[in-house]
Formats: sequence, C-alpha cells, structure tokens
Amino acid sequence: MPTWLLMIVIVLGSIVGFVLLWLTVAKIVRKLWHFPAPAFIGRFLDSGYRRSVQPADKVVSRSGISQGMKVLEVGCGSGAYTTFVARAVGPRGKVYALDIQPGMLAQLERKLRKPENRDIKNVELVEASAYGTPFTDSSFDLVYMITVLQEIPDRQKALKESFRVLKPSGILAVTEFFPDPDYPLKKTTVKLAQKAGFQVDEVQGSFWNYTARFIK
Repeated sequence: MPTWLLMIVIVLGSIVGFVLLWLTVAKIVRKLWHFPAPAFIGRFLDSGYRRSVQPADKVVSRSGISQGMKVLEVGCGSGAYTTFVARAVGPRGKVYALDIQPGMLAQLERKLRKPENRDIKNVELVEASAYGTPFTDSSFDLVYMITVLQEIPDRQKALKESFRVLKPSGILAVTEFFPDPDYPLKKTTVKLAQKAGFQVDEVQGSFWNYTARFIK
C-alpha cells in the first residue's frame, strides 16, 4: 500500500475511532443522567449541518404535519424545525413551541425576529415542563418531539401528558437519529408510546434516522 494511502486510512480510522469513543462515552453519561440539551449548544442544534442529516421536509412529512393543524412541539430548543413546521401548518394553523429552558426559547425568539422569518405569525413560545403543559384536554391535532423524548427523565409522564392534550385520533410523532447520544431503537420508542396508551400508525425512515407516528 502506498504511504499516502496508508496515511489516509490511518487518519480516517482515527476520526471514526474518536467519534465512536465519543458516542460510547456520551451514551454512558446519558444513561446515568437525563437532562435537556444545554442552551449553549443551541446554535449547533439549529444548524444547516444538522438539517442536512435530518432534513426538515422529511421530518414534516413523516410526522403527518399539514395545513391548518394546531400543533405542539415538545422540546423545541432553539427552533431548528419550528419555522419549517410553522410554514407547513400555514396561516390557518398554529405552533406552540414548548421548552423548559428560557435560554433556548430566547434563541428561538431571536430567530423569529430575523427578516427571513418575519412572515411567520403563527408560533407561540411556551416555557413549561413536558410533564405539565398549560393546555386543556384534547387541545391539539398533533404533538411532535425531535430527538427529545429520551432526554426526559420520566418519559411515561411526558407521553401521558401528550396523550392528554391530544384530540381523539390526534397524532404523536417522535423523531430520532443515530448520532444523538440518547438515540433509541425503533422498538424502544414504540414500546414507550404503546405503554402510554398510543397505537402505532406508521414508522418511517432508516435505522439512522426515523420518525415513529402514533394515534391517540
């Protein structure tokens, strides 16, 4: 093997090894301590790179989001997908972007004030826990979570709260992708939702990036 090719193999191997080591350590830490993604990484979470591996159009279509829906985003963070969903539900729809961290909501608020987003008038920011949202029973057509569910310490409590605020036959959409240290297998997500009373509608996507859709 030529020296230059050997060097490339060594460098690539080192990068892959580092990534796998980081994922392993991160997964161990997250197994021991469940906490929301800190606000200081909001810029990375709301980045073009992230959406290149987890495209917004696929998240929207797989989740079943459509025009006129009243939607709740649990764990909106800095709003990586909020604006896309807001445009997908259109002016007749409404998006309630909920997060427990004021720092994340502040980043989303600044994002909505940018010139390219000033046409969006259908997003309301909500600072609250996934365990106790300030909404009445049967309020929403759809609730969605993007790489959020596994960050919640009591996932059943959060899912049951989502169940409560959904209308009869309302949709819960849970999206996950592998690089996330909290990544769960599809069967894990399905079991969690079923235990909370949801019925499986459809699971779309690959091992690396999927959306599981459920019906109340």
